[in-house]
Amino acid sequence: MNIDLTRRKLLLAGVTGSALALCSLPARTMAQLTPTPAQSSGPFYPLQLPQDDDNDLVSFDGSNTPAKGEITHLTGQVVDVDGLPVANARVEIWQCDANGRYRHPWDENSAALDPNFQGHGSYQCSEDGRYRFRTIRPVAYPGRTPHIHFAISGPGFEPLVTQMYVSGEPLNDKDFILNNVHPELRQNVLVDLVKTQRPDEWSGHFRIVLAADGSLQKR
Repeated sequence: MNIDLTRRKLLLAGVTGSALALCSLPARTMAQLTPTPAQSSGPFYPLQLPQDDDNDLVSFDGSNTPAKGEITHLTGQVVDVDGLPVANARVEIWQCDANGRYRHPWDENSAALDPNFQGHGSYQCSEDGRYRFRTIRPVAYPGRTPHIHFAISGPGFEPLVTQMYVSGEPLNDKDFILNNVHPELRQNVLVDLVKTQRPDEWSGHFRIVLAADGSLQKR
């Protein structure tokens, strides 16, 4: 038996096995995730939360008439930089209605307020950090590209306020708040909305990554 040849084969097999084992490790053990950049809450966070403050913004206050706009199903997960779920996080969203008007007394937009759009919603995540909302596809209002505001709070971490944008929207390139995000981080707040099997309905997934040290400074 050629001992040197056998030894070389064993060494090669060991290296190959180690490489395969390394490739099979979860990505989070090799590189941490980039935290979702913090952004302005804007001037239109509700002064008073709606009584019907659930995760369905399309059906408001018992009305049988749905809100105007294209129904959009948003799902996501709140995780840390290692990709582990953040338990018991509270996720809030707020946005303007399909007419481009916020449910807020400071909004001077002359467009009619959609009485059937809730405007704000919240969802209490469980141990898996997952959330879901039924809302409308965001629309532009004067000076801004379509977006949805997000606020994440809970035990053990500092609150994060950010905004979600729709990939491919023509006004994205002109939006001063979106373009204030560092180019390398901008993709972290852009979401692809895709058509569902139902006419005029969309779905999208927005993962929210909280900073490891709890310091969620604006980038």
